[in-house]
Amino acid sequence: QLHIVESGGGLVQPGGSLRLSCAASEFSGDYYHIGWFRQAPGKEREGVSCISRSGGGTNYADFVKGRFTMSRDNTNNTVYLQMNSLKPEDTAVYYCAATRRLRLCVLWGDKYDYWGQGTQVTVSS
Repeated sequence: QLHIVESGGGLVQPGGSLRLSCAASEFSGDYYHIGWFRQAPGKEREGVSCISRSGGGTNYADFVKGRFTMSRDNTNNTVYLQMNSLKPEDTAVYYCAATRRLRLCVLWGDKYDYWGQGTQVTVSS
């Protein structure tokens, strides 16, 4: 069982930045695709970004392209989501998830098998 822990959420003003972290001891082997998802109150969960294992690259939802950047540090067993130019509509609980399925990562949550507990991001003045 993969134990994923997210951190870094909080309250930020519009236009501000936050960096989310997602850690699991098993990430060091670079065996997993990692995805970030979010769910706002009353809305369905949506894929935000993902990073493939073994240098397979990243993928972003259109609504975060140019604002969010995902990276991984296998030496520290951590994946990051740098979020810049935050908007009120980015307010949600953000979840980190992992999977070994498929050749490259995808933004479909049903392809992910392991999930963290989530971290709240609130963008408000």
